[in-house]
Formats: sequence, structure tokens, C-alpha cells
Amino acid sequence: MTDNNFCISVQDVTKTVDTPDGELDILQNISLKVRYQEALVIKGASGSGKTTLLGLMAGLDNISSGEIILLGQSIADKTEEQRSGIRAGKVGFVFQSFQLVQGATALQNVMLPLELGGDKNAAEIALTSLQQVGLETKKDILVDLLSGGEQQRVSIARAYAVRPQILFADEPTGNLDAKTGQQIADLMFRLRDQSGTTLILVTHEAELAKRGDRQVLLESGRLQGKS
Repeated sequence: MTDNNFCISVQDVTKTVDTPDGELDILQNISLKVRYQEALVIKGASGSGKTTLLGLMAGLDNISSGEIILLGQSIADKTEEQRSGIRAGKVGFVFQSFQLVQGATALQNVMLPLELGGDKNAAEIALTSLQQVGLETKKDILVDLLSGGEQQRVSIARAYAVRPQILFADEPTGNLDAKTGQQIADLMFRLRDQSGTTLILVTHEAELAKRGDRQVLLESGRLQGKS
């Protein structure tokens, strides 16, 4: 049974990995729900499990136990291919390390998810998306030659080009200086406000965390307080 008010529901989720010293619980009994169009910030110290939780919510990894409903569908029992199908055209990502295709232009990078989705207007949509982040004049430049801030803007343009219902952002300003990081945060929240996209943001930066509609805190793999 799903609740149509929520785009993601996490119930009693645990993530356990094998180590040379035995099993290690990365996340323990996590439960939370995310409403459509909400900006949720997941904060916590390094090693608290923030990125792991984001990856599980997005279906990028398997949970050890519990249940996750993503856009009305359970992903706990799905294969990687099935989870990818659920995300296709509905979920976007922005990563700390940009994860762009090196040796390709800004336009080609933004076009990639559109082309994979079979969109016949990929070039036109990608150019519009680059215009939204102020990089239309650099559309034909290889991303390798762009600054860190410009590369992150390309990744944001790529994420929003598919008009996602949910955007997952993992430390999007982590590799940037303070001024550039502020500009990227402003851009990301402006586009989120314009599109109505649900934003799930992982960060340890207090000022960035304050911009969310709601914050949850992870400590040693456990959610603190009410979620």
C-alpha cells in the first residue's frame, strides 16, 4: 500500500556490509518519508551514512532489510535493471565529483540522458537546460576544460534536462570554493523552485542545510530525533 502524498517512503531500512572483522551496520532501522516537492536535507558528519542512505533511497544499491517505496513502487525486491527503469526520466543526480563524460562537450553531456531515453529533441532540450544554468555560450567546449563550478553547472543542467520528479544531490558543493559553492546552491534551489522537483540533498555544510524545508540528522547510521 502506498501513500500518494509521498514520493519516497523508507521503512525500517538497514544496510549491512561484510568486513574482515565481521558484519558492519552502515545504517540501522531508518524510517522516513519525503513529500512531493519537498527539499529534504540529510546531514551528518563524515562516515555517518548520509551517502549510503541517499543511494538506497535512489535505488542505486540494495538494502539489507526493510522496505523502500520510490515513486509508488517497492524497490527492495527489484533488480538493478528494474530499479533503473523506475528512475528513468523521473530521477536526476548531482554528485560532488560531477561525474561528467570527459572528452565530451557540455552539450553532449546534457544530451546523454535524453538520448538514452529516446528523446528526439535531445539537442534542443539540452541547449535550453544549459541556458538555464548560464552556459549556453560554452556548449561546444569539452567539460575537461571547464572550471569546477562550470562542470557542476553542467551536471545540474543534465540532471534537470529530463524534468525529474526527484533530484538527488550528494555534497554538490563539496569540491568547490565557498563563493562558487554559494552560486551553485543558489542555482540548484532556484531551478528546484521553478520546476517543483523534490530535492534530496546530502551535505555537512550548515548554511546549505538551512535552505531545505526539513533536515534530518544521521549519527553512526541512525536517524536522530523525529523524521
